[in-house]
Amino acid sequence: MDITQLATSLAWICSLVMTVYTVYFLVISLFSLKKPRQYPHAAPAARFAVLVAARNEERVIGGLVQSLLAQDYPRELFDVIVVPNNCTDGTSLAAKKAGALVLECTVPTRTKGEVLDFALNRLFRQGKRYDAICVFDADNLVHPQFLARMNDAWQAGARVAQGYRDSKNPTDTPISGCYSIYYWMIDRFYSQARANLGLNAIINGSGFMVSMDILKGQGGWKTNTITEDIEFSSLCALRGQRIWWVPEAVTFDEQPLTFAQSWKQRKRWSTGMIQCMERYAAPLFSRACRGSLPCLDSLMFFILPVVQVLGLLAMAGSLAFELSGIHYGLFPRIDLFYQLFFGVNISFLTTFLGAFLAVAANGKPVRPMLRAMLWYWVFIVSWLPINLLCLVKKSTSWEAIPHTRAITLSQMDRAG
Repeated sequence: MDITQLATSLAWICSLVMTVYTVYFLVISLFSLKKPRQYPHAAPAARFAVLVAARNEERVIGGLVQSLLAQDYPRELFDVIVVPNNCTDGTSLAAKKAGALVLECTVPTRTKGEVLDFALNRLFRQGKRYDAICVFDADNLVHPQFLARMNDAWQAGARVAQGYRDSKNPTDTPISGCYSIYYWMIDRFYSQARANLGLNAIINGSGFMVSMDILKGQGGWKTNTITEDIEFSSLCALRGQRIWWVPEAVTFDEQPLTFAQSWKQRKRWSTGMIQCMERYAAPLFSRACRGSLPCLDSLMFFILPVVQVLGLLAMAGSLAFELSGIHYGLFPRIDLFYQLFFGVNISFLTTFLGAFLAVAANGKPVRPMLRAMLWYWVFIVSWLPINLLCLVKKSTSWEAIPHTRAITLSQMDRAG
């Protein structure tokens, strides 16, 4: 086999992997068309510890605490506990003034997972009993029905559950809009589709619930990567623990405003994905070979950075062949395939269509999101160099993204 045949064969393999991967997620996303399961409304019974890891969040922590204390749920059945860590501002005082219990983190921590582990081990030693924790980020706002709907899921048998992640600033900038679309896609096309198939939803940063018995059984929040949420999702798959989807439990998240902020955050996400892939790919593959569909699905999620890089290599190889006048008759050179994945015009249109469907399927107004939908192609394509960089050099340092949207739920309602 000469060098040209070898190169074209590698391009074909890369393209085939990307095609199979894309088809897999597209087929599963079709199950999002089915309405999600609704849990019967149950009398309040579950006792929740609401945990918030906060680092220099003085400007927004008060709004979150107020939205939590305004829950339509018996006040004696939940505590709001803010865990300031590595703070150089007045986060602790602001949380106390808003009405939260404050648990100062007294050990060195680098990740949110380590902060949660510290808080849980303190709670284990206290006499107060909790059935589950609910975890939020300091910049969140929480719908008044969140705990009530999580209680419904708890009463129906859920021991790990993810709520609906919405945005409190989807129209601020095109970047905040792209993030909003991205989370709406995960809500509808990932978590809802998988819930309808009996697979696991994904723990997605904030707005989730975990049974205290599960956490005691593992000795706390025992994750090792900088993406504690998706790592915990993989641990649930390996243990056969189902992650339920509770779309009526809604959290509003503040999204980054600039591309530079987005780049830093997504580098951290990609690094965490790669860390999880390195740590869990082998056990997930082993369990998948023994028939575990949740493990197969979790594995497919973790290999996304590698698949994207393979797609980038296939695209670069195809362009090099074009410029060199090399013709090859393998599958990737079929015009439809080539245009779909490598043609800027077609890939832009398909990405725009996906963004439009995400906005419409989640019942969001289309017109205010038009700028973000037009930008979404750039948002997605820019993930390719991010993943390539992180495969070469991981970005393990935490860099703060300032949160400044100090608004209330009533202000969001008035703004539409």
